[in-house]
Amino acid sequence: MFDIGSSELLLIIVVAIVVIGPKDLPRALYKVGQVVGKARGMARHFRTGLDAMIREAELEELQKQWAKENARIMAETQIPDLGDVMKPLADEKAAPPPSPASPSTPAAAPAPADPQPAPVADEAAGQQPALPLDPPAPRGSAAS
Repeated sequence: MFDIGSSELLLIIVVAIVVIGPKDLPRALYKVGQVVGKARGMARHFRTGLDAMIREAELEELQKQWAKENARIMAETQIPDLGDVMKPLADEKAAPPPSPASPSTPAAAPAPADPQPAPVADEAAGQQPALPLDPPAPRGSAAS
């Protein structure tokens, strides 16, 4: 940004000592540092805002490209009309369901009991009960 060589920096320091004086120079340098820090913070904030705007513009451009490509793909694939397929399904839904007291339908049977017994812990061996889906544990190994 600013191309300041060593000779220019030395000249600036000498002029600052002569103009400001050696007594007030540290306070002046502190103030200059504060101003430079604020300027950098503002520049960083500005740059962040610009980057966000650029990202949003790129995102909008990508969305437009996606919509264009999606429209092209949809035009190429030509999905068939599902009206003929859906009509029999709509007719089945419109028909009244059979009454539960009709003699042609068998009575609902009770749900069968669970054929597998509940797992039992082997307390003497110190093992946890095995669930029906767990692989069998090797014999002689204790679970921790």
